[in-house]
Amino acid sequence: MSASVRYQVTGMDCPSCAAKVRAAAVSAGIETAEISTTTQILSLPVAVDDARLPEAERAITAAGYRLDRLSAATDEAQPHHLTPAYRRALWIVIVLNLGYGGIEMVGGYLTGSQALKADALDFFGDGLITLLGLVAIGWSLVWRARSALMQGLFLGVMGLGVMAATGYRLFIGREIDAGVMGLLAFIALGVNLGAAWVLMPHREGDANAKAVWHFSRNDALGNAAVVVAAGLVALSGSRWPDLIAAFAIAGLFLQSAWVIQRDARHELRRIAAAR
Repeated sequence: MSASVRYQVTGMDCPSCAAKVRAAAVSAGIETAEISTTTQILSLPVAVDDARLPEAERAITAAGYRLDRLSAATDEAQPHHLTPAYRRALWIVIVLNLGYGGIEMVGGYLTGSQALKADALDFFGDGLITLLGLVAIGWSLVWRARSALMQGLFLGVMGLGVMAATGYRLFIGREIDAGVMGLLAFIALGVNLGAAWVLMPHREGDANAKAVWHFSRNDALGNAAVVVAAGLVALSGSRWPDLIAAFAIAGLFLQSAWVIQRDARHELRRIAAAR
């Protein structure tokens, strides 16, 4: 009697992806391949020395998916996005983002820096989005896609709010304390680098894990821009670098909102088509 060889599949997070993986296995002559979009585990009912097995592995890899064979000791392992280590990493990122977001918002009002206020909203947004992603880990694919729609809407509203507030500051502004602004922005850079470091071991997980990783990495780059803006404010005595940085952060909000909405709607269409 032939045994079942099992794999953890990376890069598969929707029914249409599961269909592609199954079709690749069938093309190698394995007609009864079983795959779960929930656990992301592929089961091929063949013996380890079956000649069809390496052919199926090559076909699935060529389709754009990574396979990690599970041993007998680990064949019941949880998918990457359900592991306790990943959940702990997300909680650390949530606490860092929400905690420092509050500190930076107070600093923005004390220094008069619009860029710091925008960056504080970025922290709040990332913290809430990561929290929603944590809650949605065990949800069905449909509700995970719907949660992404809500995330995109939230980011879009924040981006428009920052744009409006920054536009108002073009006409009614105050002197900026560039020293405190630079200090808070530098600390914010450290916070985001810390979040990125915590997430680095999980950056090759499913689509949601990669999204959280990219958010933290990109936020660190945004904080570096605010540090530069603070230096330019100190050198020039003008508040224009601060306003430009705020507009840039708002633009990142809107761009991210568009990408999230686009991908979520595409995902919902693919799920509907696969039913």
